[in-house]
Amino acid sequence: MYTISELAKEFGLTTRSLRYYEELGMLRPMRTETGKRVYGKKEYAQLKIIMRGKKYGFSLVEIKDIVLLFDKDRTGIKQLEKTIETAGQKLNELNERIKELDGLKQDFEQVIKGFTETLHELKMNDKTGKR
Repeated sequence: MYTISELAKEFGLTTRSLRYYEELGMLRPMRTETGKRVYGKKEYAQLKIIMRGKKYGFSLVEIKDIVLLFDKDRTGIKQLEKTIETAGQKLNELNERIKELDGLKQDFEQVIKGFTETLHELKMNDKTGKR
């Protein structure tokens, strides 16, 4: 069992972040008689999924869908299917972005090459007195 401070420290988060995930319905910690949040193995595992999803660029809505699927299907099959589907979409987006960036890189290389040639010509003309 973890307190909110312990879990936040474990994952390098603020307690505000954990409360926000709770507001979104992504985490549902138990409460003590005094109202303090107590996080167990389930919430720890859910937070691992949340952090992994954020790392890979999933939206909070996508992450929430994945996290909550385990409550609907304890086998984990639906959760894995949704994760694979979402990850596949992210991979396609990433591949498209890589193509865009590769095109931009080629454009920059051509611009630099052209400017370098122009600069070389200007310097040569300056040395020979041509204008």
